[in-house]
Amino acid sequence: MTEQTPFRPFDTHIDESRALGLLRAATDGADDGELFLERRRSEALMFDDGRLKTASYDASEGFGLRAVRGETAGYAHSTEVTEASLKRAVETARLAVGAGGGTLADGPTPTNRKLYTDNDPMTDAEFPVKVETLREIDAYAREKDPRVVQVSATIAASLQEVTILRPDGTLVSDTRPMSRVNVSVIVEENGRREAGGHGGGGRAGLTELIQPETWKASVDEALRIALVNLRAEAAPAGQMDVVLGNGWPGILLHEAVGHGLEGDFNRKGTSAFSGLMGQQVAAKGVTVVDDGTLPDRRGSLTIDDEGTASSRTVLIEDGVLVGYMQDRQNARLMGVEATGNGRRESYAHAPMPRMTNTIMEGGDASPAEIVADLKDGIYAVGFGGGQVDITNGKFVFSCTEAYRVKDGKVGAPVKGATLIGDGPKAMKQVRAVGNDMALDPGIGNCGKAGQWVPVGVGQPTLMIGGLTVGGSQTG
Repeated sequence: MTEQTPFRPFDTHIDESRALGLLRAATDGADDGELFLERRRSEALMFDDGRLKTASYDASEGFGLRAVRGETAGYAHSTEVTEASLKRAVETARLAVGAGGGTLADGPTPTNRKLYTDNDPMTDAEFPVKVETLREIDAYAREKDPRVVQVSATIAASLQEVTILRPDGTLVSDTRPMSRVNVSVIVEENGRREAGGHGGGGRAGLTELIQPETWKASVDEALRIALVNLRAEAAPAGQMDVVLGNGWPGILLHEAVGHGLEGDFNRKGTSAFSGLMGQQVAAKGVTVVDDGTLPDRRGSLTIDDEGTASSRTVLIEDGVLVGYMQDRQNARLMGVEATGNGRRESYAHAPMPRMTNTIMEGGDASPAEIVADLKDGIYAVGFGGGQVDITNGKFVFSCTEAYRVKDGKVGAPVKGATLIGDGPKAMKQVRAVGNDMALDPGIGNCGKAGQWVPVGVGQPTLMIGGLTVGGSQTG
């Protein structure tokens, strides 16, 4: 794949001074607004059941124009970055402003910080090298264990380039790489089939991910999980204490608590955490942050999609609610500062408050001590899908790897376990926080209002009391 020139829309698509004039016309009398321009390229290769099943390359570009007044936003977008398209967008965006009368907010403070490379990860290896890597992954997995009956592996990479023009003439840009390698295996024994998967990536190149020592570790882990599930027993059902492993299990925190701490839900009073600022909403020792400043992480952003520098935002400190994640509109309406959490899926979407890397910080307890203190419950170290109701915080999560624990001893793996509870209550029932905080390997995506963005999670080993475990046996 040949390397392409950087995205410079005002050199190749439209005159900057004309674009600024039209943006100012759209935001005259508004509180805020911006012109968001984007070019995105992505590639994905999937090797399945011994052959290259799909190989795709996608490219897109366009702009989104927004004018904001009060709680209303006018938004128009186009795949054509031309003056004619921009003029039509101005007419649409102005509908939200009406007669105007607003005072344009100051723009974000500029930043020179860079959290990731500008290099295109798709150019890190030639196409035949990527295909051969996938073939080697398939062969290695099958050679590891004769019970492997199916292997799926994916190499994916993308580059998103954004330019944001604000009505005051400020122009900021960000180039965002992303890469990922995923492996899943299916094993069979005595007519029973089970699956396991593992992968990782982040805002970096493919070079390290396609090294044998890296992908072999992912294959080994995927196979280990599949073999664990092969001997898993039916999960118990009932209310019991649960120990969550570190790293990726933070996805439960992300869903059950994180969404409820996004600014728009709290401004509108629809979150289970609405009106609780300054109050104890979690057990003492629980500190939760959203940190978009971690270098090379999947959820990190040098600047968000409104041009605000990302930040480390403390949400819950020692159990007390101290902050929300904010984009510019909700921050202004709530009388606080934007936190760099204004995100959008693409130029075709308006920004809204979204998580970046949402993390529970570590405590003092050792993981072994936490498990040893579990008298009768579940030790959950892997999670699949989940969902949450923002209004009451109720969540349901399925476990991909979990174990029965009695009298502090880890017993047989269990299959079909789901964890059911509500975020605010679960946070108050945290009984131990481990000293082993870890980040996930770089596999998370988050959906909200039909938009998907990459995110990260992290947490230490935790014990949470009194969750409902859904299974097939009474425990």
